[in-house]
Amino acid sequence: MDWRPEWTGGWRNWIRPLVMSIYFLVLVIALPLCVWELQKNGVQLHLQAWFVGGLFVMMAIPISLWGILQHLVNYTQPFLQRYIIRILWMVPIYALNAWFALRFPDEAIYLDTLRECYEAYVIYNFFAYLMSFLRSEFSRLEHHLELKQSSVKHIIPFCCLPSWESGEKFLTHCKHGALQYTVIRPITTIIALICALAGVYDEGHFSFKNAWTYIVVINNVSQIVSNSFA
Repeated sequence: MDWRPEWTGGWRNWIRPLVMSIYFLVLVIALPLCVWELQKNGVQLHLQAWFVGGLFVMMAIPISLWGILQHLVNYTQPFLQRYIIRILWMVPIYALNAWFALRFPDEAIYLDTLRECYEAYVIYNFFAYLMSFLRSEFSRLEHHLELKQSSVKHIIPFCCLPSWESGEKFLTHCKHGALQYTVIRPITTIIALICALAGVYDEGHFSFKNAWTYIVVINNVSQIVSNSFA
């Protein structure tokens, strides 16, 4: 026997209006506060940019939330939609991160740390989504790849490297290429945070004496491996 209240069974009917109503209420409160902040500070150029950015944030978030709610309400393919929902959360997280970082630049390093860790999480979910979709279409995915082509060539500029054997080995290489970034990115992000707190990060300046240069190189190499070998 189900002891849950009756109203919980029809949550698909009220969840979207509820979320949109809460968002509208927050918007009604936040917008006057933004205007008051502008007037209080004499409408400086930096705050003008922050206000304009806020308008775009307020447009992006409801669109993303609506897409997320649509998937939750029509949750008919959980093995795919769980990944889609996690990916869609990237828009509100990135939008709010950029907006708050613009207003509070001294605290941006902490916000960026959370954002970049979520970026790695999204990369993992996107790869998992692709694998789940392909395996739902082809029950014997490795065998299907082997029949389609015996080997896989690298893209430019790595086309001179030996081709990969198709099938299971190719999928293994793809997993390693994509997932190594999901490990390296959070590690370099935490190192960047520690270096920033220690005063040796010096973001935006290429120099062998700061940590930012080395972290950028490591991240870019990891991204190249992820994009070119996955």
